[in-house]
Amino acid sequence: MVFSSSVFFMAFLPITLLLYFLIPERFLKVRNLWLLIASLIFYAWGEPKYIAVMAFSILFNYVMGRIVAKSRPLLILCIAGNLAILGFFKYTDFVIETVNAVSGGGLGLLNIALPIGISFYTFQTMSYIIDVYRGKVLPQRDFIAFAAYVTLFPQLIAGPIVRYSDVAEMLVGRKTNLDQIAEGVRRFIVGFGKKVLLANQVYVIWNEITLMPVSEISTAAAWLGALAFTFQIYFDFSGYSDMAIGLGKIFGFDNLENFNYPYISRSITEFWRRWHMSLSSWFKEYVYIPLGGNRRGTARTYVNLWTVFLLTGIWHGAGWTFIFWGIYHGFFNVLERCFLGKWLKQEKFRPLAHIYAVFVVLIGWIFFRADTIGQAFSFIRYMFVPHSAVVLMERYMNRKLWIFLAAALLACGPVQWFWMKWKGRVLAQDGSVTVTSWIGYMAILWFSILLLVNNTYNPFIYFRF
Repeated sequence: MVFSSSVFFMAFLPITLLLYFLIPERFLKVRNLWLLIASLIFYAWGEPKYIAVMAFSILFNYVMGRIVAKSRPLLILCIAGNLAILGFFKYTDFVIETVNAVSGGGLGLLNIALPIGISFYTFQTMSYIIDVYRGKVLPQRDFIAFAAYVTLFPQLIAGPIVRYSDVAEMLVGRKTNLDQIAEGVRRFIVGFGKKVLLANQVYVIWNEITLMPVSEISTAAAWLGALAFTFQIYFDFSGYSDMAIGLGKIFGFDNLENFNYPYISRSITEFWRRWHMSLSSWFKEYVYIPLGGNRRGTARTYVNLWTVFLLTGIWHGAGWTFIFWGIYHGFFNVLERCFLGKWLKQEKFRPLAHIYAVFVVLIGWIFFRADTIGQAFSFIRYMFVPHSAVVLMERYMNRKLWIFLAAALLACGPVQWFWMKWKGRVLAQDGSVTVTSWIGYMAILWFSILLLVNNTYNPFIYFRF
């Protein structure tokens, strides 16, 4: 089930909210139980057979959390167990393909389907175990509360990655009020609009272009396709995160932000402070710092950075394209640490720094999205080498396309800048939302639903990971 579906809107969400708020706030354990049941239904709607995998992960980590404190061997065992589950489902066929390619063997693929969301909830449970071992949090003794944390449907499928330490108190003592619910509703609508009004619309451009043989695509059309995917993946994933954060607020959870307008960055280092922030902070906390961070000399710092980005690529998918994408971003992070970062911070290079960051990210998305590294290089070659082509830019020169592209460009940062400057005219003096602004939110919701009804494309990109 996805947030941007009629089943979710017309049945699941209303029933879940109604029964949740019918339970008195003082019966928080009952509310947690209902959230657990609803989340399992949400997950099982699309993949009922993998409920057992999730249930085992919950039980395994709950038991280990009770006994892992100050026991390094148990910590290693638990981390190895979590990674083994993730590795089996996500990387087994990739390893077999690699072995066959290197050895010329003919090992058969297992064709293992990837359980949706396993990368996200595995990292959540690992953060819990590690924090319990460090003494940062106490073991959760309430099994229902722990299971609700792992399965909570707003962020279950595609994040953000919620660390247990950030929500531990909310699991046992949260309260909700009308202002928080209203804020959650507004945040959900914004995310819904990002997904349906922007991500889904620019996807059409990318999809049409990539259906063609690369050699038949003109240079301008190739750039248009790359730009479309750059917008799509941002609005798709940040839209999901906004919806997840908004739903969390409605249920009383204040989840941390996952995006901070990454396309306004002036370096790749800054980009990763703004993009998928929950994943970046996870790797910083549980990989980069334990490896030594930047405390063990320059050479070791570079190795640690590259290790983190290699693992970031591997986390995203079982394929050499993802590994290359991670190494690619690691290279620019190391380059900026060496010398480039100092140049980019100079005021005279400010416009060039932004162009550089966007260019590097855009080229990186080609590798991220391609099926093979060779396919990615081929697409990039046709982006820079003029050639005779069948699919020309003129094919996409229509008013609807440019309206959506312009809207996507403005929503990457300029609109937010305008809002910060002029929000005093939209908000009341006490900071509350006026009737006028609510009309705007309702308009976004209405147009999104209209487009959703007639749109066949709906899945979120990060469901693949």
